[in-house]
Amino acid sequence: MEKLMHIKPTKEYELQAIEYLNEFYEYNSEIEGIGQLHKYLDDYDGWLQKLEKDRNMVPDAKMVPTETFFLVREADNKIVGMINIRLALNERFKRFGGHIGYSIRPTERHKGYSKINLYLGLLCCLEHEIEEVLLDCDKANLGSAKTIQALGGKLVREYYEEDLECTVQDYQIAVKESLKQNAELYEPMVNHLVLKNNELTENIFSKHSRTAEEYLETYWNSSESSYQSEETHKRI
Repeated sequence: MEKLMHIKPTKEYELQAIEYLNEFYEYNSEIEGIGQLHKYLDDYDGWLQKLEKDRNMVPDAKMVPTETFFLVREADNKIVGMINIRLALNERFKRFGGHIGYSIRPTERHKGYSKINLYLGLLCCLEHEIEEVLLDCDKANLGSAKTIQALGGKLVREYYEEDLECTVQDYQIAVKESLKQNAELYEPMVNHLVLKNNELTENIFSKHSRTAEEYLETYWNSSESSYQSEETHKRI
C-alpha cells in the first residue's frame, strides 16, 4: 500500500519545492499551505530560515507560530502536497484563515492525498495539544469542503467575503475525536518517520506498533500523565 509522510522542509528538497510551486503556475491553480514559499523562489535558504523563525514565533496581533510540512510519497520521495499549520490563533486568524491551509499538486489530485494530508496535520495539532481546529474554504470548492467533512468537520459559519468575492465556510474539527474515528482508515497509508540531519528517524507516533486506536490511546494517556506531572511539579 502506498504510504505518505510529512517532512519538514530541508535543503535536500529545494529543486522539488520549486517544481511543486511552478506546477501550480503552469496549471493556473490556486495554492495554499506553502508557508510563503512563492516569495522565496530565489532564496530557498532564506525560506528555510523563515520557517525556523515561524516555529518559534511568539503570538501577537499580526502573526502566530506555524509549522510547514511537505507531504512526501515514500515510494519515490516526491513532494505531492504541502501543509501550513498555525499552532495558535489570534483574532485575525479566528476571523479568517483558521489553523490549517494545505494543497495537493495538480498532477497528483483525485488520489485521496488531501485527506491524508489533513489527517497528518491533525496529528501535528494533537502533538501541540490543540483540541479544536478551525478551517475555512470557499463554498464553491466542493473538493476542499468534502475533505474537511470527511475528517469530521462541522460547519459553524458561512458568510460572503467581499475582498475575495466568494462565500466562505468555517468548519471546526474536534482533533481527538476525528483521529480516533479515522485512524483505522488512514494509519495504513502514512509513515511516521521524520527527517533529521538528512536521515529518516522515528518520531513520537512511530513508537507504537499496535492497532491505530491502541496507539492513539497510548499517546493520549502518556500526554495526560506528562501534563499532570508538569502541573504537580509546578505546584511543588
